[in-house]
Amino acid sequence: MRRLLLLLFLSLPVLAAAPGDEINLDIGTPPVIIVKHSLAQRTSRLVRFYEVGIIGLGNDGMIKMRDGSRLNLAQRQIAEKLIDQENPDRNSLIYAIAEAHGGQSAEPATRQAQIKRWKAQFHSGWWIEDGQGIWIQKP
Repeated sequence: MRRLLLLLFLSLPVLAAAPGDEINLDIGTPPVIIVKHSLAQRTSRLVRFYEVGIIGLGNDGMIKMRDGSRLNLAQRQIAEKLIDQENPDRNSLIYAIAEAHGGQSAEPATRQAQIKRWKAQFHSGWWIEDGQGIWIQKP
């Protein structure tokens, strides 16, 4: 699988953006592709927890435990492990996209654009935290 990804990366042109350009969240640099692949592999396991309201999307774009009271110890550990794996990858994705757009100075705009996308991608009925820390279900 890693060889396949390596061959894919070597065959793709690097699509770095010039500083000052609008943030392209679909930029295809190798670091972005690697992180997106990691996030995609974890999605099906996270969906089970999204659908029952155990975890949700925090206002900062990170995944948070919303209501772990219905979980037994083993289930809680699984949810926490998934969150602990997901959030660093989400930050890595933001940093990789920002790097392709000129570096650290593009990070705030990249973060806001990516959070907006994640909120839009969240399904109806899944939980999202608002700016005051209150959890609401997406209509």
